[in-house]
Formats: sequence, C-alpha cells, structure tokens
Amino acid sequence: MGPKGVVGLAGALIVVLLVLSSVYIIPETHRGVLLRFGELVETDIQAGIHFKVPVIDQVREFDIRVLTMDLPSRQYLTVEKKPLDVDSYIAWKIRDVDQFYRATGGDEFRAQSLLSSRVDNGLRDEFGIRTMVEVVSGQRDELMHTLRDRVNQTAQNEFGIEVLDIRVKAIEFPGQVSENVYRRMATEREKLAQEFRSRGRELAEGIRADADRQRTVILAEAFAQSEETRGEGDGQAARIYADAYGSDAEFYSFYRSLQAYRNTFMSKDDIMVIDSNSAFMKFLNDPQGAR
Repeated sequence: MGPKGVVGLAGALIVVLLVLSSVYIIPETHRGVLLRFGELVETDIQAGIHFKVPVIDQVREFDIRVLTMDLPSRQYLTVEKKPLDVDSYIAWKIRDVDQFYRATGGDEFRAQSLLSSRVDNGLRDEFGIRTMVEVVSGQRDELMHTLRDRVNQTAQNEFGIEVLDIRVKAIEFPGQVSENVYRRMATEREKLAQEFRSRGRELAEGIRADADRQRTVILAEAFAQSEETRGEGDGQAARIYADAYGSDAEFYSFYRSLQAYRNTFMSKDDIMVIDSNSAFMKFLNDPQGAR
C-alpha cells in the first residue's frame, strides 16, 4: 500500500472515530444533559440517539426510575419528651432533570443527603407535636402523609425531585427507656393481678359465707325435722306403752323395772345390793313360786 493509501485509511479511521464519538444513546430509563466546556447547554434529553460535538461536548445521564433510600436510625422526642429510635426510608425519583442538575451538580449522593436532611427535620417536627401513642399507632399514617407532602413540595421546588413515599419501618424505645417501660408494665400487671386476687378473695369469702349460711339452715331444718320425728316416735311409743300397760299392767311394771335397771347399770363397775328376802330375789330363785 502506497503513502496515499495509508493516508486515506488513516483519514477514514479518523472520520469513523469522529462519527462514533459524536453519537450517543440515552436509554429509556434515563434522561440526559449536554455540557459544553462545562456549561449546561441542553437539558432533559429524551431517550434515543443523539449527536454532540466530539471532545467539546460532554453528556451526563440520570436514572429517572423510582429510587429508594434507607435513612439511618435517628432519635426523636415526642411531645411528652420521650425519646424514640426511628428507622425510615424514602421512595423518590428525578422529576426535573435541569433543576436536579443545577441543585445537586448531578450528584445522586448529594441529592440523597439533601433529602435525608429534609426528612430528618420533618420527622423531628412531626414527632415533637404528637404523643408516643399517636406516633406509634393512632396517627402514624397521618404523620407519614403530612411529612411526605411537606418534603415533596420542598424537594420539587428546590431540587427537581419528586418524593413518592416516606415510611417509618420501625419505632423502638432506647435501651434505658425500654427497661423503664418494662418495669412500669410489670408494675401495672402486678397491680392488676393483685386487684383480681382481691376480687377473687372477696368472691370466695362471699361464696363461703353463703355456703355456711346454707349449711346452718340445712342443719337447723334437719334438726327440727328430726325433733319432730322423734316427738312423733315418742308419742307413738307412749301410746304403745299405754296400750301394753292396759293389757297387762303387771308385765308392764316388770318391763319398766328392767328398763330402769338397764339404764342404771350401764357400766361394768356398777354394783347393786339386793335384800335376799326381796320379791326380786324370790322371783330369781323360784319364778313359778313368785307368781
């Protein structure tokens, strides 16, 4: 190949390189800005094939998809001056590429730092006007919506960023506060348990008193019934004895004497002294003769 051929080939290569360096492609998920000598000359370049001046122009691309950022755990005070450790995150995206570049220099980390500062201040303000119960459960959603709208307005006006969502992932007590809360809860539960035990004792005493009363009534009724039955039995026995006495007075008298002896000599140590000439001894010696 001659000198002209070499020069032609070199020229063709230079042309190809110039063409390639003057063409750039913006992906569908990105937007771009064009800088010339470091000065911003074109913004919000849409997806597709574009051209630039080689060497002189420089292209910066920015992801316009939804991005998320976890915020470091921070401690905030409620209206009762109680500290809470809060973990949160932000969902955001670039809305205005021109404004985003002018505010952050195209640095995503600087954008995240600015957002983090705004959210931190917002959380501090929102927690400071609410009670612990409200931020934990009662007004948590309202707090998040209020904070999102507030930060979103500021971020769009100042940074060209749209804040889609701000969420609190976890709210925890600091170590010392957790211990104090645990002790207070344990004290409250112990107080409640003592109250239940006291009520149980009162109820048990009432049940026991009612049972004793019912027992007394039942025993009294049983004793009255037994006395009535005994009286009826004694009356019936008296009638039987009277009938027997009327039928055979001598036998009845003898029977009553035996009953008297039996009641008198209940113990083995009892001694009876009887006159040998008494009718009883004569009866024992000669029952037939005693008649």
